[in-house]
Amino acid sequence: MTNQFSKSRMAAEAAFGKLQSQFFSKENAVAENEYMAKVREDKTLRLREARLAKQSEDRARATSALLKKRANPA
Repeated sequence: MTNQFSKSRMAAEAAFGKLQSQFFSKENAVAENEYMAKVREDKTLRLREARLAKQSEDRARATSALLKKRANPA
């Protein structure tokens, strides 16, 4: 059974298909942007935690060195 549609019906189907593909394309773009924002937030959080840990270690190391220097005046 072959479907024979009128020219206006085929044009309408083509226009609808184009519109639908544009919609899904935009939906995919939004999803991709949301994903990239999440990845960026995760990376920022990870880097912030690493920076704060390093600052804490540096502060503890400096304090320890200062206490040793005060305990052993040379």
